Amino acid sequence: MEMSQVDRAGAIPARRPEVAASVLSKGQDALRGLAEDIAGLREILCDVEAIGGPDMARKLRVLMHELDTFEPAVTMIGQIKSGKTTLVNAMAGQPDLLPSDVNPWTSVVTSLHLNVPRASDDPRASFRLFDADEWDNLVRNGGRIGELSARAGADKEVEKLRRQIARMHEKTRERLGKKFEMMLGQQHDYGSFDDGLIQRYVCMGDDFDPDQKPDGQGQFADITRSADLWLDAPGLPMPLCIRDTPGVNDTFMMREQITIRALRDSKTCVVVLSAHQALSSTDMGLIRLISNMKSRQVVVFVNRIDELSNPSAQVPEIRSSLVETLSRGGMQVPDIVFGSAYWATAVLKNEIDGMITASAEALRGYATEALGPEAAGMTVPEMVWSLSGMPSLYEAIGVRIADGVGLQTIIASRRRAANYVAALRASSAMVSLKGGSGPVQKMPAAEVEGMLADIHDEMLVDLNARLDEAFRRFAARVDQVHVRFVDRALESLIHHLETKGEKEIWNYSPDGLRMLMRSSYQVLRKNVMSACESVYSRAGDELTDAYARIFDVEAENFRVESPVVPETPQPMALARTIALDLKTSWWKSWWGKRRGYRAFAEGFRELIAAETQPIVAELTAHQTEEIRAVAMGRLRTFLEEQRDVLADMSAKSQVSIEELNGLFGVSQQKEREMLFEMLFEELEIDDPMPDEAGRPGAEGDAA
Repeated sequence: MEMSQVDRAGAIPARRPEVAASVLSKGQDALRGLAEDIAGLREILCDVEAIGGPDMARKLRVLMHELDTFEPAVTMIGQIKSGKTTLVNAMAGQPDLLPSDVNPWTSVVTSLHLNVPRASDDPRASFRLFDADEWDNLVRNGGRIGELSARAGADKEVEKLRRQIARMHEKTRERLGKKFEMMLGQQHDYGSFDDGLIQRYVCMGDDFDPDQKPDGQGQFADITRSADLWLDAPGLPMPLCIRDTPGVNDTFMMREQITIRALRDSKTCVVVLSAHQALSSTDMGLIRLISNMKSRQVVVFVNRIDELSNPSAQVPEIRSSLVETLSRGGMQVPDIVFGSAYWATAVLKNEIDGMITASAEALRGYATEALGPEAAGMTVPEMVWSLSGMPSLYEAIGVRIADGVGLQTIIASRRRAANYVAALRASSAMVSLKGGSGPVQKMPAAEVEGMLADIHDEMLVDLNARLDEAFRRFAARVDQVHVRFVDRALESLIHHLETKGEKEIWNYSPDGLRMLMRSSYQVLRKNVMSACESVYSRAGDELTDAYARIFDVEAENFRVESPVVPETPQPMALARTIALDLKTSWWKSWWGKRRGYRAFAEGFRELIAAETQPIVAELTAHQTEEIRAVAMGRLRTFLEEQRDVLADMSAKSQVSIEELNGLFGVSQQKEREMLFEMLFEELEIDDPMPDEAGRPGAEGDAA
């Protein structure tokens, strides 16, 4: 199969969900309101397009396309076997869409793109395979857990991993042949999909045996990194991406790294827990992920309450336990929703009457307590759907999207549209002046171009220099934090050895390191936002002043609005597991290879430096360059866009009064002025820009 090949032969269209849209639409008020706001803004843009020329129409169509394809992402994370994939299927209204019995080797991030506009020749399914480096890290080193084991001196664990990986490698070769390495790094696209195709890429099943599965199930499962599926979801009022990630408490920690990458691209996260285990000491990786996100970005969904004997009594107990666990260490508790993907599936498949007896009894008992009088106006499917937690989950997700990335998108689009209207109004004002005696343009065209180029270059240089300084200070602070942490940990180790000896296991939590690094990152975020706000605002002022210097025209409300400051990604690298997180007997093996406290100290420093340096590098190099690229890109786009607008106005000032008459209609000037006034009123921004958490005026806090 060729890279980026689009295969349409023999493909079967994805099945439509067998459920009324009225059931799936429950809890969608926030998303519905956001969709209405976007539609209203789009109508305003159409009005602007109607009174602008061809050049303005092209700019407006780009902005309208961005609104049409706006697709907020919700990333689902959780424990293995928490029913997360079943929940994802229910949220999409297709209960049998994704397989939920995947083998622990499978590490596929699956993104469901719901109601996203697609061209007829665009793929409906796309699968990306691991590249050679990622595969080699797993096969040769045993993945992340292999690195930890090797550094800790756990020879037996490393050898066990190598044997397991060798078996997986052998099975992969049996299925794919000797040329399977050539497939690594490829992308396979399809015009439609069915169960067989999905299972071929994301479902290996337990104890996979190629002789027993002639249908090709799991053919590419162990080398597939991510899957993208585009489908319709009746009941959802707008496009939405639901991203299903592998569980995070797996043996090889491949999932942890993949999930961390997925979370960086998402502004909303749903943490799926099982009602039987909620959060335990084995879920520290999950807790670390939550703690490095804003609490207002997170929703906790406690699944499988259908398996509780008495949900009415047990749900409050589980909630209290979760609040206590999440509050420990100063974390702000996110919204917690209880429900059952099993109950939701029963509604979608019209199998309420066929539910397991114990689950049906739990449902009846819970309904009396949870629904109360409102149950009188509901049908049985509506009652079960409500008790499944789906409406409450969608409501929590919708509020976060509407108040966060949705609001930011609306405000940014309104600012750009307001700039377009201001430019149109100024261009229109040239008509009146052109009919007078004086020249419209006060500066020669060459001088105009030079001035705009100077503004462009000066603003970019200024922002780049400010970001350099912010990143330099951040790197220095992180390095200082890192060195001090290693020194304190080393002191603790020596004290332990002096007082308790080598036979007792020593534990030292790295939470202090993460907390200090997170604090350093918050300072970086503020400095980056300050730099962007200062330069963006100055750029708007410079361009507004440039208009006055170029044209002998006074247009009311002509003010170039500065672009919206981009959000800074969360420091998800801090959630990475390091050796000090592992409470095992590995340290005993590690100690056994060293003689004397000095050897302990030197070896420990090397171990911790090797474990934590990748986190430092991710934050101070890779993540800062990401921040720079987004901040500089937004400024560059703004400057070039405004430069085009001013150049267009300059060109219009050179044409004859007769040509201007045809462009703007001198006889309709008063009517056009009224239209401009109305458009400015409709585009007026009353809400302040949301903070990093996505809520206007809210204080930034780590979850």
